Amino acid sequence: MEESGFTIDLVSEAHLVKAGLSREDAGVFFAQLQAIVTQERRSQSNIWQRISKELLRPWHPFPLHQLLYYSSYGDWDVSTRGPPLGWIPTPEIARQSNLGRILERKGREVLGEKYRSPTESLPELQRWSFEHPELYLPLVWEHQSLIFHQHPRCFLDTSDEANQGGVWLPGAHLNVAECCLAAKGSKTDSSIAIMYRNEGEDDLPVREITLSQLRADVSRVANSLEALGFKKGDSIAIDMQMNVQAVTAYLAIILAGCVVVSIPDSFVAKEIAIRIRISKAKAIFTQDVIQRGGKKLPLYSRVIESKAPLAIVLPADGKASSLSLRNGDLSWDEFLVRAEHLSRPDEYKPVIQSMDSYTNILFSSGTTGEPKAIPWTQHTPLRCAADSWAHLDSRQGDVLCWPTNLGWMVGPMIVYSAFVNGATLALYNGSPLDRGFGKFVQDAKVTMLGTVPSLVRAWKASGCMANLDWTAIRAFGSSGETSSVDDDLWLSAQAGYKPVLECCGGTELGAMYVGGNLVQPQAFAAFSTVGMTFRIYILDDSNNPYPDEAACTGELVLHPHNFGSSSTLLNADHHKVYYQGMPHFNGKQLRRHGDIFQRFHGGFYKAHGRSDDTMNLGGIKASAIEIEQVCNKAHESVQETAAISVQPPRGGPEELVIAAVLKPGYNISSKELQKIFLSHVMSNLNPLFKVRAVAVFPDFPRTASNKLLRRVLRIECAKLLYSAPQSRL
Repeated sequence: MEESGFTIDLVSEAHLVKAGLSREDAGVFFAQLQAIVTQERRSQSNIWQRISKELLRPWHPFPLHQLLYYSSYGDWDVSTRGPPLGWIPTPEIARQSNLGRILERKGREVLGEKYRSPTESLPELQRWSFEHPELYLPLVWEHQSLIFHQHPRCFLDTSDEANQGGVWLPGAHLNVAECCLAAKGSKTDSSIAIMYRNEGEDDLPVREITLSQLRADVSRVANSLEALGFKKGDSIAIDMQMNVQAVTAYLAIILAGCVVVSIPDSFVAKEIAIRIRISKAKAIFTQDVIQRGGKKLPLYSRVIESKAPLAIVLPADGKASSLSLRNGDLSWDEFLVRAEHLSRPDEYKPVIQSMDSYTNILFSSGTTGEPKAIPWTQHTPLRCAADSWAHLDSRQGDVLCWPTNLGWMVGPMIVYSAFVNGATLALYNGSPLDRGFGKFVQDAKVTMLGTVPSLVRAWKASGCMANLDWTAIRAFGSSGETSSVDDDLWLSAQAGYKPVLECCGGTELGAMYVGGNLVQPQAFAAFSTVGMTFRIYILDDSNNPYPDEAACTGELVLHPHNFGSSSTLLNADHHKVYYQGMPHFNGKQLRRHGDIFQRFHGGFYKAHGRSDDTMNLGGIKASAIEIEQVCNKAHESVQETAAISVQPPRGGPEELVIAAVLKPGYNISSKELQKIFLSHVMSNLNPLFKVRAVAVFPDFPRTASNKLLRRVLRIECAKLLYSAPQSRL
């Protein structure tokens, strides 16, 4: 990649050849490039938009994409203009998006003189949605399959001052699983609810399940649960891959008025036991084994080791399992037989409950002690679906695919995003790291593909997605980690430069408080807007909010009135965790979230990690994520880095150690890397920042949800700095 300041007018045929084009292709490409640069000379954004749409193709070498993107914005001043734009919607795309249609239909009515056009007025609509959620959310619900059996007596009750978040939709009753399964509006019984494929069946047609078939399957499971004696309010765990049966069980538990306990399928027995104990789960749906990447990994044996209650065990391959079950446990077929005595086992009357009834218990990652048990009420699924409708543009006719697990919030989120919005849920029962997953995305004609940056980096490194047709994709979603520009650039290119919509939220929110959309231009690895109905603040070092629109960096906190957010924890003091010690602003105590964010001129946001990932280097606060973004680009041998602050054993200023993982085939000394990282950190961030040492690891330790275990790395880096030579890494 060329140096910063290298602009598009300096690109030559030789640069194109160096980036991977043949000499013959470079000549033709260069002529086309010169024409665009000449015609659009006054607009860097227009130059990049035309290059990305007219010249670059997914099969072009990635260094060519990098060369043209970075040189298009070679002299771009981020400090005054914000991040450079990676994607700009056409007026037609903006108008036809879900938010664009609201703006065209209601913009002038609700915004008055502030309304300009769908492409210009989203910031005003977002502020209006916070001030008037009682008007905004019903506009969204008009397009969703919600069934209120009893309507609320008001929208938000704030009469109880002890409840900072208020009570939303008091008096309303529904069953959110019924809403998922209802043939309402554009959804019909013949609509395709799920498309799926099992790993190893890449050459077989994608299988389909209609809405009526799914409703019948869910009803049969709900009837079987009732036949076993489960009743309203009982907690039932799910610990299995996110396949058709897992989604069926998830909806059935909620349809029956019970509560899902979400457990990731990668957890060891001890972690399973903790979650069962906290949630008081009375049964668990699981599998005999996990089939992923051509391997079979034990799961049922871990469930037994956890001393779980009644287990309902499914065969991973969909065939009869020869596994010997624990006394009292049931196979999937034995379980379903329990409903056979009914005259209509494929029908079930939903258990209608108040909005504050629990539907799901999810858990924080638990890397710093016992995980927080976060109950989702019926508000939270509605929030998930509304956010997806607004920020991911989910709608009838879409095919949504997000490789994840029901143990993490994205799993339930994508279920509600699809079914409540009338879209199809696409499920791949296997590893998302391999080409088989990419072929499923192609064959199912997925229109919205969700990812995490580490998954994108794995695809990019292996080249496994080469020459697949992902042109049906309208947008990508990205969450779970901080993205890099190169992650998003590569991903966007795979579908012919479709937008990557960054999402940032939290399990306890059930929502994204910053995100993207199809109305505004999007910048790679950045968020273009605050989440609809949210109000956020960025705090300065004195815990005072910076002025609105001011460019700044600090801890992001939330206004307490957030539809769908948690109001209690099962095993911790909710007020202490989220409110204690937080400042008041305009008469409201602000809600803690713990992310460090940067707001740019122009309204874009970037995440800089958790507040507990910050460090003090020479008296200056620094974000680990910010340092890592610089080091990740410092040398071609680097696959990823982690910035770790280490406290000397006898006290004193923190010292910065860079942990690094190298790409396969590279061998470079830690001393040489230290010099490279030091130069880049000093020149790109602050000349006072010193890289004390570099530690090279084969891989980084991570949690089951792929979050970096900084605590473990900190211990190893401290050994490197302060232990005797024989104990060094």
